[in-house]
Amino acid sequence: MTLTQSSIQGLVAIDPLGTGGLLWTALLIMIVKVLIIFGVSLVATMLMIWAERKVVSGMHNRIGPNKAGPFGLLQSLADGIKAFFKETFRPSKSDPFVYRLAPYLMFVPAFLIWSVLPLGGDFTNGNDGMVTIFGQVTRVQLADPPIGILLVLAMSSIAVYGVMLAGWASGSKYPLLGAVRGSAQMISYEAALGLSLAAVLLSSGTLSTAGIVQTQNSFADWNLVATGIVPFVIFLIATTAELNRPPFDLVEAEQELVSGFNTEYGGISFALFFLAEFMNVITMSGVIVTLFLGGPQPIAGIDIPLLPGAVEGTVWFVLKLLVFLYMYIWLRATLPRLRYDQLMDLGWKVLIPVALGWFLLLAALRQFSPDGTAAESIRVTAICVVVGAAAIALFMAALRVSQKNREQMSEPLQEGSPV
Repeated sequence: MTLTQSSIQGLVAIDPLGTGGLLWTALLIMIVKVLIIFGVSLVATMLMIWAERKVVSGMHNRIGPNKAGPFGLLQSLADGIKAFFKETFRPSKSDPFVYRLAPYLMFVPAFLIWSVLPLGGDFTNGNDGMVTIFGQVTRVQLADPPIGILLVLAMSSIAVYGVMLAGWASGSKYPLLGAVRGSAQMISYEAALGLSLAAVLLSSGTLSTAGIVQTQNSFADWNLVATGIVPFVIFLIATTAELNRPPFDLVEAEQELVSGFNTEYGGISFALFFLAEFMNVITMSGVIVTLFLGGPQPIAGIDIPLLPGAVEGTVWFVLKLLVFLYMYIWLRATLPRLRYDQLMDLGWKVLIPVALGWFLLLAALRQFSPDGTAAESIRVTAICVVVGAAAIALFMAALRVSQKNREQMSEPLQEGSPV
């Protein structure tokens, strides 16, 4: 089966550069965008590692990195060079192919998510984010496929395989326990994450990441406000659990599992896991900014003077991104680790029911109160509250019955009682 010229143009048309055919200028711009995304994401990851060590040390009244380069900025680079030249090893009972594959299953998806995030562009005054570079119209993102946000979900789900296969292929019990924990944790919170994302898609009406940004052209239209804040909070908590960040870092609990799923890795393989963990923090923070905070959209229509629209959009995106990066560092420095039962209870008994109920409320308001009149909205909301209260009561009753049955099963058998 061969691809026709129209098929090739259709594949490339996810970027406006490809609509006029594969010209050399357009092809060079695409290659440069790939290199920029690759380079910037690596540099941002190294700076994130340095910032986390520096900020946490300041919160703990310590010094932090201060030897390699000014303010210790080159410490991450020095650690990376050291890891690259360290001897690699493989446990004798490991699966050779899967053992080597697992780090890439975590590292590569973090890069691919960046390809569909709008990193800039002029979205002010109803503009669609297009920019002109050397006479070519394009976006400040590598690609904008019609199903861009589904690609984000798919890539974030692939990281589960990296954790699971790394622990299983190591042939050791502590990595295996970490892999089992990680798989259960990620799958559990993936459901809550997807339900909160469904609320965003219901509000935006598109799967395109650039389209989602374009619909948030004012603060009132930000999905943070349009969806009622609850999906944002759920998405933030679920993302933190997906990233294995504190207080959800049971996958790498040092006091229990040595180092979790990556215990048997060293050298460049361990460095890939380490890079993927910190890169995913930046990547998912970018996803949150894109979905809920308007991405490159300015805040409250504020115009930064002396900056063109495309550059201004990138500045706003970076400023919003830094807020979430600092928040993740702050959480790491302050919150204790949850117990595993608390982790699973939060995901299955709180986040998923709340996310589903809120999505149904938004869908009901959209269906039965399309005009947004106060009377209709209040009537629909009241009915949903009554139905939700009944569902919560039934759910709590089921939990009480289940707990009572578990307590009865755990009681020791009385002497002479039938088995």
